[in-house]
Amino acid sequence: MQTSDWKSEFYRLSLWLAGALLIGWLLGFTAWALALAACAYCARSIYHLHALQQWVTHRASSEPPEAGGLWGVVMDGLYRLQQKDRRERVRLRALISYLRESFMSLPYGAVMIDSENNIEWSNKAAETLLGLRFPDDTGQQILNLVRAPEFIAYFEEEDYSKPLELASPYRGGAQLQIHITFFGKRSRLLFARDVTQTVRLEQMRKDFVGNVSHELRTPLTVINGYLETFSDSLGEGNPRWRRALDQMLTQSRRMQTLINDLLLLSRLETVPQPAEQDTVAVRPLLEMIREEALAAVGGRREITIESDDGIALLGNRTELHSAIANIVFNASRYTEEGGRIALRWYVDRDRACLQVEDNGIGIEAEHVPRLTERFYRVDKSRSMDTGGTGLGLAIVKHVLIRHDAQLTVKSKPGEGSCFTCVFPLQHTVREPLRAQR
Repeated sequence: MQTSDWKSEFYRLSLWLAGALLIGWLLGFTAWALALAACAYCARSIYHLHALQQWVTHRASSEPPEAGGLWGVVMDGLYRLQQKDRRERVRLRALISYLRESFMSLPYGAVMIDSENNIEWSNKAAETLLGLRFPDDTGQQILNLVRAPEFIAYFEEEDYSKPLELASPYRGGAQLQIHITFFGKRSRLLFARDVTQTVRLEQMRKDFVGNVSHELRTPLTVINGYLETFSDSLGEGNPRWRRALDQMLTQSRRMQTLINDLLLLSRLETVPQPAEQDTVAVRPLLEMIREEALAAVGGRREITIESDDGIALLGNRTELHSAIANIVFNASRYTEEGGRIALRWYVDRDRACLQVEDNGIGIEAEHVPRLTERFYRVDKSRSMDTGGTGLGLAIVKHVLIRHDAQLTVKSKPGEGSCFTCVFPLQHTVREPLRAQR
């Protein structure tokens, strides 16, 4: 390996020119000698440059041409960089091969899509689930091969924060869950998972809950009717029987409420949202819910309303009443006597917010993410005291989903809670409305 650097080359050039100058002085042709020496040096440099160009263009896989001085250092350096690049390419090919083998063994369909929406690679499961064949479909547009309208809309919208569920366009009866993520320079990685069994089990669960709730409703109504009849007939008679009948009536009504909530939740999950929507004036709705909440807790709470009456909600009036009432009733139950509850309806930038804020007992931070789960209770010891079913916030979540809205919760123990229903502006009407009840 050459060890010369530019200083050595400069020293060598100086000696070369000094020798030419001496010979020219002795012969009496000083200028000509210097010119010939410079031309010889330039010719040598051009020769090495040509040899380097030929090596890079035609024989880069072989060792570089022999050269001395600084040119040798340059060629050796280029050769070392080339060898390093070759080793890196081999390593990357091995890594790509390893990753492809790993993706090939996945039970999920995996598809790599370039920035022009062309398929670069797909695994065997993608053929089973989506009908894509590798390498036959390489270079084909993904939207030309997967023609499901919902997939095309999801792909072009480029909002992949939530997965897409759709019927497989290739396997009849199969349900798929599609995940897409960006990587590199606008390339995309698509994963398709078969969720047919999960969907069937979830549907079985919904059907079971709906059917059982429906079947229990009639006999429970009969039992409740007879208990009320016995209670009225007993009057102020035997205190022991009075206490027993009152307890039975309380539990019967609680079970009736639970069944009604289960039926409502089942309907929200299975019945599609109607195309036509009601125009709901929010202030009258909040006033009605306030009266219901005060009646339920004996009127021992202060419930205030702040509403932008120039904005109405578009949606199902009954569902919205149920969702908002559940939040307000929860606030009433978990706020002590004399507490304050504020109901607010307003527009914040590009969204509309319906807020229920109280100064009640509050909720620990670890419970907040699970509040909308069915039957989840923060304090199980209070379940009998408050009379709730554990389904209220689950109903709220499903109603909001059907209205393209979401629920946010902020709470601190001992300081109260703030539940906010966030609606997109598309579900509002900006116009003055007369109060409706």
